[in-house]
Formats: sequence, C-alpha cells, structure tokens
Amino acid sequence: MITVKGPVDHVVVVGAGLAGLAATLHLLGAGRRVTVVERDTVPGGRAGLLESGGFRVDTGPTVLTMPDLVEEAFAAVGERMADRLELIPLDPAYRARFADGSQLDVHTDGAAMEAAVEQFAGARQAVGYRRLRIWLERLYQVQMRRFIDTNFDSPFQLAHPDLARLAALGGFGRLDARIGHFVSDERLRRVFSFQALYAGVPPARALAAYAVIAYMDTVAGVYFPKGGMHALPRAMARSAEDAGAAFRFGQTATRLERSGDRVTAVVTDQERIPCDAVVLTPDLPVAYRLLGGSPRRAVPLRHSPSAVILHAGTDRTWPDLAHHTISFGAAWKSTFHELTRTGKLMSDPSLLITRPTATDPSLAPPGKHLHYVLAPCPNTEVGPGVREWRELGPRYRDELLAELERREMPGLGAAIEEEGLVTPVDWTARGHAAGTPFSVAHTFAQTGPFRPRNLVRGTSNAVLAGCGTTPGVGVPTVLISGKLAAERITGLRPAPSPAPRGSRA
Repeated sequence: MITVKGPVDHVVVVGAGLAGLAATLHLLGAGRRVTVVERDTVPGGRAGLLESGGFRVDTGPTVLTMPDLVEEAFAAVGERMADRLELIPLDPAYRARFADGSQLDVHTDGAAMEAAVEQFAGARQAVGYRRLRIWLERLYQVQMRRFIDTNFDSPFQLAHPDLARLAALGGFGRLDARIGHFVSDERLRRVFSFQALYAGVPPARALAAYAVIAYMDTVAGVYFPKGGMHALPRAMARSAEDAGAAFRFGQTATRLERSGDRVTAVVTDQERIPCDAVVLTPDLPVAYRLLGGSPRRAVPLRHSPSAVILHAGTDRTWPDLAHHTISFGAAWKSTFHELTRTGKLMSDPSLLITRPTATDPSLAPPGKHLHYVLAPCPNTEVGPGVREWRELGPRYRDELLAELERREMPGLGAAIEEEGLVTPVDWTARGHAAGTPFSVAHTFAQTGPFRPRNLVRGTSNAVLAGCGTTPGVGVPTVLISGKLAAERITGLRPAPSPAPRGSRA
C-alpha cells in the first residue's frame, strides 16, 4: 500500500462528516495530532440536524447498517460504542408496500423472514429466499476485506483468488437477474435490488456484486440511534475531542498552502493552520478545487440520481407505517429509465417513508410525529437544472403530497405543522456535484480501483475521504473511507472487525 511519506505528526481533516470523523478517530488512535475544520457549527456533514418547532429533523441519511464499523472507529481510541451511543435494532428493517395492495415486513432474522416470505409469496419463494440469504452472506465474506475495505493502488490488485470466488458466485452478472435466480416473485426481486438505486445504477444494469448492499440491511440488520441519526456524528465528535482532537467549527477551508508537492497549511476564512498532512472530505469538485485541479479521466464522471426530501412534522401519524416503509409504485424498469436516462421525474414514484418517532418519540413534541419522505429524482446533469428546480420544487411538493395521501397517508397535508423541502437546488448549494447527495455512480468504470482514488497525483500528503472516493456511497462505505484515508497516512491497519451482528443465518 502506498502511504504518505515524510512527517505526518499533525493532520488537518477538512470536514466533520462521518468520513472525516472516522478518519480523525483512526488517526488519533495511531498517535497523530488532529485538527478538524468544519464549515458548519456542528459535526455531521450530510448527517446534519434541523430543529424547528420542537421537532429534531435528521437532514441526511436515515438508514444505519453495519454498526460494527462504528464500533471499530470508537475502538481506535480505546472506547466502546455503547458508552457513547445507544443503537436500537429495527424489526422490521423495512415494510415494503406494493401497488397491488400487498405488504411484506422485511426481517433480518432468517427464520422470521423465511416465514414471512412463505406467507407472502408461497413455500417455493421461501426456499429461494433461504438460498438467497446464504448467497448474500458468501458474497459479503468474499468482498468485504478484499474489494471494499481496502486501499487500491492498481487494478492489478484485483488479481487475487477472491476475484475468482466472486466470479464463481455470479458477482459479475447483473443484479436483477441474479436475484431472480433465487426468487422469481417480482415484488421480492424489488426488495433485494432497490438498493442499487442509491449506487446510481438500475438493478438490470448493476453488477450482482452490489447485492452486498442488500446483505447489509436485510441480513446484517438496520439500526437507529436514540436521539436520531445526528446522534452518531455527535458521539463520534465527542469521542474524538476527548481523545485530543481540536475542532474548528464555523470555519470554511478556502485554500491550501503548498511547498512543492506537499500541503503545508490549511487556510480557512479565519486562520492559517500548519499541517504535515491533510484529509479532504468535501465533495470531489470542492476537494479538487482546493488541490488546484481535477485528475484527468478518459471518460467524465457520471453521477447518481438525486432526491427530493420532504420533512413533515405532523399532529398525527399513520400506524400502518413502520420506521422505514418503502412504497413501491406499479412501474419499475421505466422508473429507472426516467431517473437515469430521460431525466424525467418519476411518473409512478417509489418512495422511502421514514417515521423516526415510531422508535424515538422524543424527536417531536409530545403527541406529535416526524415523517421523512425521500423521492428519487434525476440529477441536474440529466434532468431539470437548478433554475428549473426553483420553480418546480413547490409544484413537485404538492404532487408528492397528493400521491402520499392517495397511498399510505390520507390527510397528510392538513396534519403538517412544520415542514421542509430539500431539492437539487439545496444539494447544489451544499457543493454536491450534479445536485445529488449520492455523488459518483457505481458503474463498473467507477468502482474499486477505477473509482476516483483517495490519493491525488501531484500532491504527496493529501488524502481524500467521503462518498466520492473509495469505496463509495452509503454510511458504511463512508466510514470505511475515513479509515482507509487514515491508513494512507499512518500505514497501520486495524485488526478485522468482528462479523456483523445479525448476520447468522
């Protein structure tokens, strides 16, 4: 593994999101002095917090999987996650509701899920699910340490016996077809392949290897931190501060001072901070601008679809909603075509509805409830641009409300007391390329050693972390990216974390 050469005693981490905080904890554990620069007044980055009218709204990810990676970050500084953070396992992990009126609770316990599948789709599909679960576990075991939790210096690193094992498992086929090899019921195929959307590739075109995302939530389990998702970065930041990290909140990194190919200081809008190395976690365009230019690529980067998010604080709730409910429209393949090809808004939307107060009522005033609705939409490269979204946003909000009232949430509009609408306008204002929080799509040409590297040519002591670089998009992979960035600086690799909880068949 290529590492940063020369002195690395003091590292400045730009960004206190999950990647930056993971990098910070691993650097501290290796004995480095760390200063964290964060433009916001609180940690979290994408995993931010909005407080309004007594409602505590998570502004970023709502699904937490693979908590062992969080445990690993705390362990780097000699702490236990349980001493900082209370995680509540969700059962069901999801509730899937379909346009034909059917419904399936997705359990991470193998026996419970097999029984649910048998009742939902018959004994043959239940047998198929059991085989699918075994395949997902094998897929995870082959991929994790070799292809996900690793620093790539060359594509030749792929030449390993695990590559043959991955091929033998069908990892280089297509995701939807491979899932269909185990379960033929089209509704079940959706449950185990919709995750590819957040990787930016339709299931019909995504590599079957990306079923590892389905493993993370449908097998290893979904959790929710008491106090909301923002409790995770808060706990990590407190742990880092107690371990000696210095935080500079409310400061924006404006430029990097250099001497030859080395960064010698991070300059913010308030001070100059000398350093021996730097970890940059902003979105790629911002990081590259600080570094003075983007690496050349034969083919321009492609970005994932974006999302419109409606935050609604209400005076009532809808008990049929689980903590996470996936409301599938009747359309499926045409939905992905709209999102990734034609650039149109979903004509028959599939939506993620999160009701965090189902698990933690303290996130809303007494008797009130929080609802978070995520509607995938095209990014601004293939769909409406920022200017169009300024006019389109309010209209689309009304369309979403009408669709939600028609499906799961009648009377939603009248029940809203506090609300917020997030569109590609807001993602763009946060510096996210193509107006999407999901960054660079996981096409084959943008995966593993072909994804933008965390080492940037021409700079010897700067390392990238976050969803735009290795290994990719999602809370687990972003935490790994921070650890991998720290490894580039320290040359040290933590002992393998224990097998994910809940992964036993």
